[in-house]
Amino acid sequence: MSIKYILCGLPVFILLAFAQISTTEADYTDLNKNGRMDPYEDATRPTEERVTDLLGQMNLEEKAGMLFINGTGVSLSGDPTSKEGITGPAAMMPSALEHLTERRMNHFNIWSVPADPAVFAAWYNRVQTAARETRLGIPVTIASDPRNHFSENIFSMEATGFTQFCETLGFAALGEADFMKQAAEVIRGEYVAVGIREALHPQVDLATEPRWPRINGAFGEDAELTARLVVAYLQGMQGDSLSAKSVACMTKHFPGGGPQKNGLDPHFEFQEGQIYPGDNFDYHLIPFRAAIEAGTAAMMPYYGVPTDQTEENVAMAYNKAIITTLLREEMGYDGVVCTDWGLVSDTRMGPVVWPARAWGVEDLSEVDRVQRIIEAGCDQFGGENRPELVVQLVEEGKLSEERIDESVRRLLRVKFALGLFDDPFVDEAAIAGVFADTASLRLGQLSQQASMTLLKNEDGALPLAEGSLKVYVENMDSAVVAGYATVVATPEEADFAIIRLNTPWVPVETDNPFAKGFHHGDLDFKGAEKERILELERTVPTIVSLYLDRPAVIPEIAGAASALLCNYGASDRSVCEVVFGRVAPRGKLPFELPSSMEAVEAQLTDVPHDSENALYGYGEGLTY
Repeated sequence: MSIKYILCGLPVFILLAFAQISTTEADYTDLNKNGRMDPYEDATRPTEERVTDLLGQMNLEEKAGMLFINGTGVSLSGDPTSKEGITGPAAMMPSALEHLTERRMNHFNIWSVPADPAVFAAWYNRVQTAARETRLGIPVTIASDPRNHFSENIFSMEATGFTQFCETLGFAALGEADFMKQAAEVIRGEYVAVGIREALHPQVDLATEPRWPRINGAFGEDAELTARLVVAYLQGMQGDSLSAKSVACMTKHFPGGGPQKNGLDPHFEFQEGQIYPGDNFDYHLIPFRAAIEAGTAAMMPYYGVPTDQTEENVAMAYNKAIITTLLREEMGYDGVVCTDWGLVSDTRMGPVVWPARAWGVEDLSEVDRVQRIIEAGCDQFGGENRPELVVQLVEEGKLSEERIDESVRRLLRVKFALGLFDDPFVDEAAIAGVFADTASLRLGQLSQQASMTLLKNEDGALPLAEGSLKVYVENMDSAVVAGYATVVATPEEADFAIIRLNTPWVPVETDNPFAKGFHHGDLDFKGAEKERILELERTVPTIVSLYLDRPAVIPEIAGAASALLCNYGASDRSVCEVVFGRVAPRGKLPFELPSSMEAVEAQLTDVPHDSENALYGYGEGLTY
């Protein structure tokens, strides 16, 4: 007999109940393979109910695994068990599947990726398929550092296949919240398309110490501008609240990593702590308050030691006064707190050992470091894969399982809010359309171009007349420039020279190869290089295109230039588009350019806008 005839005579309330069962249970995935729909598998139930149900089914090893996130790479074949084509640190790391099955980890930071986003998407779907085969079917969360910037700095991942915007300093130069939100929406769309659901950004540290190497990833030195832009950024990435279309953001680096003594970065043991000679600690909290108000999903404290700001001079993630008292209690933040990478375990880099960033508690054992970080109020360990240490602490009675549950609950809320339990997979067929979107590509190029900051334009040298001039170029692709003017071989033949320069930096003397790539040190051109540039400027009217990842000290070079046009990550074509007047620059300096290194050294590390007799002040910028 047909089921429709059986149902005809049933009361309405039974029919409704049957309809609910037939639509809900038919669509659910039996993640724990028990033959029935548990509350955590039911998409119609409230998130907190689903979290509580799943938490009650997890064993200690599964809970511990969730507290760790570490790096991995995407193979050229898209096979999660393969390391084909994976380069850099990811090549030395276990695969995502090894972490998933052996350590119960389900958060991964993606480093090396293939040029084709379709391979990334295929790899991601295979990882999620493997995750569904685990005991409880908990989905994987894929995270990434910024991948959408045109950058020559170590802190931005290569924009392989992704739309290339200027660096965040460029968005600060534009100062346009709507533009920032629009760019963030493009980034979100590309991330979601390949399976990246957590952004290890935005970075809202303030550039109050000009020598600090991480300025290029921030929004400049002004707290109010940074706060306004981070709200737009979070709205573009997360939306009004987390959903299946969102990328959860991890705002960093609490409580602001900018005021490093002598600009020395606390990734390394030669750091000298964060200092506040201007008694300006609270100023650096302004962007974080804005991020909390805008609903940031996670927060990352920095490595630095807040010197003499709390009872103990220990690094932020070890510091209960910073994480629990300040962030959680005073600022009311109850989201995920994830440490920066590598606070527990030393890293061997060939013959060199890079010590864990356990500043102030270097003498603690690894297991004691884990205990101290959790007791400080953190939920997750970045760049680590040591869940056995959490298990050990609970089994020895040094940490309660209830305390571990608090952190797991926060992490599960994000996974559920992102819809990962209901449909973690991406549409591989849609990848080509997302990454070939001409509107996104144009927006990326426009960001590089419009954000440029014109600081000098002697006698209206810019824009140059397209097609009628002979130009000499340095550090540019002559074939690109030839589309705008005749490129000649020597300065003497030229009507103008166009030269691209980078803000100077000086590698720290260290055996650590990673540290040598950080843009530390003096900000001025020196010796023969400086004289060579000045000689060129004396020979021919010179357009200087200067990449600012930190505030350069260039009084003589700027004085001799016909035009000074600063950029924050731009292609040669984008530079030409502005130099030859196809696009007008409208950027304003997001920080001061000091007049000398003596002025830099005299600045207060924690105070903005305090460079004496600045060559160019905060907010300066011309246009045409």
